[in-house]
Amino acid sequence: MKPAAHFKDAFTGPGSLARWVGAGMLVTTLAAQHPHLVFDRARAKDLFSMVPNWKFFAPNPAVHDFHYTYRTLDLDGETSEWREIEMIASRKLHQAFWFASRRPEKAVFDICTAILQEAQKGGVRQAQTLSSYQLLVEFIRRTVREEQGEEAVRGFQFAVVRGAGHDRDEEPETLFVSPYTLMKTPTPQALAPA
Repeated sequence: MKPAAHFKDAFTGPGSLARWVGAGMLVTTLAAQHPHLVFDRARAKDLFSMVPNWKFFAPNPAVHDFHYTYRTLDLDGETSEWREIEMIASRKLHQAFWFASRRPEKAVFDICTAILQEAQKGGVRQAQTLSSYQLLVEFIRRTVREEQGEEAVRGFQFAVVRGAGHDRDEEPETLFVSPYTLMKTPTPQALAPA
């Protein structure tokens, strides 16, 4: 068999439909990885999510870090200084391959992003209605309890500050400040009418 006939059979012979579909999927998948929006057309028409997305980086990567600070109100009514919660630990070499301990850091980042988006739309009161806000409150409450104990603290307030990471030229910006929150959550019996 001549090489030209063998090449022709690859595209017209038995099983050629499967090869055409496979080649089309390969080209579509490769094109869909390109960051330009014109290449997303194939994925937009993909009703069954057959075209994978193997992009290694986000289209709009985060360029800022969130820092979480809190201050407490003691039983005498005195307010403490702001304290930062250390979320970002120094990285180790093995974490390039397995970094499961970063999941809480990422979860708090995502929760904070949801709260900030809602606060921009409707203010602090609107953000307080979110379940993600309650999660962040409980995270701060647990941190205060671990660092200072619960008996001497009446309440706490937290703030979310945006920093540019390693860029020291950019000043940190306060994005969100919560109202004071009671340290001890009221029990259902305390809320019941007498």
